[in-house]
Amino acid sequence: MPTPVAYGIHAVRILLTRTPQRVRRLLLAGGGEAGRLAELRALAERAGVRIESAGEALLNERAGGGRHQGAVAEVAPRAGDPETQLEEALEGAGAAPLLLVLDGVQDPHNLGACLRSADAAGVAAVIAPRDRAAGITPVVSKVAAGAAESVPFVAVVNLARTLRELKARGVWLVGTEDQADRTVFEADLTGPTAIVVGSEGEGMRRLTRECCDQLVSIPMAGAVESLNVSVATGVVLFEAVRQRRAKPRQAR
Repeated sequence: MPTPVAYGIHAVRILLTRTPQRVRRLLLAGGGEAGRLAELRALAERAGVRIESAGEALLNERAGGGRHQGAVAEVAPRAGDPETQLEEALEGAGAAPLLLVLDGVQDPHNLGACLRSADAAGVAAVIAPRDRAAGITPVVSKVAAGAAESVPFVAVVNLARTLRELKARGVWLVGTEDQADRTVFEADLTGPTAIVVGSEGEGMRRLTRECCDQLVSIPMAGAVESLNVSVATGVVLFEAVRQRRAKPRQAR
């Protein structure tokens, strides 16, 4: 299996700043002695990361043809099974964790954008099915701009079972659906909450929908019937952020 990578100035900077211990090797164009690459070199040297000069051909190969901007970081895969990853994320999230569940998002650009919004909203973990869904790839890491390394991404074998386990722990499952009667602005998102978003086009699967405690919609005032999945995710997550900053946790 190829070594996972992150590429691009911003994504690599975030990685070196937040979790430098995961970087196995940093490849820099021309050795990275000037400009923004020099900043990455300094961060890597400070963290004791191995640095190597790389030509354009090698950088293109390791970045899979993506826009690497002269920087590619080879990273260690996340350790631990999904259950352990999720347990650790919940333990560190406090009394009212905010989680994001992506039920079958397949486009890597959408996944990357969702991870970026999740990081900005302070999400404790992003949960997704292991099969028939996008996973963490170099493209996802690039779009996520570092969030793929900072937000725990938990790929589970059985999503419905994981959702039932979250419910047993007192996490309120809020599913997003265009036809839901209640809008996201009417829902209480201040307690332990998992926002559940469906796939592009198909939405949530039946078992996922049945696990949800509540379904909410985003009111649409124009001719467009729905939002892109990553845009909708950002809207719902930041409504949760707004509520949590405006008032304390509410009893349901």
